[in-house]
Amino acid sequence: MKLPKEIINALIIFAGISAYFLLIDFLNLSGILWLRMLNVLFVWYGVTRTLSYNVEHGKRDYAYNLFSAGATAFLGVFFAIIALVSYIHLRGGDTYVSNLSEDLLFGGKPTANQYCIGILFEGIASALIVVFVSVQYWRSKMAPE
Repeated sequence: MKLPKEIINALIIFAGISAYFLLIDFLNLSGILWLRMLNVLFVWYGVTRTLSYNVEHGKRDYAYNLFSAGATAFLGVFFAIIALVSYIHLRGGDTYVSNLSEDLLFGGKPTANQYCIGILFEGIASALIVVFVSVQYWRSKMAPE
């Protein structure tokens, strides 16, 4: 059974984000906010792969591509959040969260679940931005030939 391109590219996003965050955690750099923001590159890459595939295969409808790119980005973020929740709980839960960056949506001392929900909101927001910018960029390539 062949998986849809959206799931394949979402898994690529997930793998890239996971490997990247494991690397910065291993290097004890997970407290640096701007390094966390580079994950948008993995989302952009997966979305671009989906849009490129669609255009190459004649799927040029704007709404179709918007939905396809959105599904790719949101699935990738969702997979990454599931892995993050598991990873944080394996590393000690709430005590491990205190080692992570405090520059999140809220102050104080968030629990592991609150931290992951905050990251989920950040991921969804960045995915929305990437999807809309990418679809607008690819819009000229989606014009009927």
